[in-house]
Formats: sequence, C-alpha cells, structure tokens
Amino acid sequence: MGWLWAIIVGFVLGLLAKAILPGKQHSPLWLTTIFGMLGAIAGNAIAQGLGVAETRGIDWSRHAFQLVAAIIIVFLGDMAYMAVWGNKRKQRA
Repeated sequence: MGWLWAIIVGFVLGLLAKAILPGKQHSPLWLTTIFGMLGAIAGNAIAQGLGVAETRGIDWSRHAFQLVAAIIIVFLGDMAYMAVWGNKRKQRA
C-alpha cells in the first residue's frame, strides 16, 4: 500500500508543480509523476532535518516543503528532458 500512496502523492505533486510553473512543460505524465515522487522524498527529508516532519494535526509545513521540492525538481527535470529529447523530437518533425 505504501507504493500506491507514493505514486498517488507523486502524481498530485507533479501536476501541482506543473500547474504552478509558468509556460509549458514537455515531460510526459509518467516522468512528471516520478518527479513528484522525488519531490515528496526530498520535502520529507528537509522537513525531517528541520524537525517539522511530525506535528499534531495536518503537517502543513511538510507538505509545503514537498511542493516546493517538487516544483524545483519538475523545473530542472523538464529542462534536462528537453536537453536530451527535445532536439530529437524537432529533427523528426
């Protein structure tokens, strides 16, 4: 069940990050989900390091760290995706 939640949270975080970033992101949905999962892991690590990972009630600060990390990872990951695959797509067209 843990993997299912990781995929769901990664999917949601990835889509939120794509919606917040300006412009069009070209990475496919499966890669956006992986970026979101990496953002959740990084956000959890940052929150754990700052001592705010476990609070009473909803862990808003942990979720904020996860979202910020997902935004950064989606941004950088999409740049890397376009650097590797972007030119190949243009050559085919």
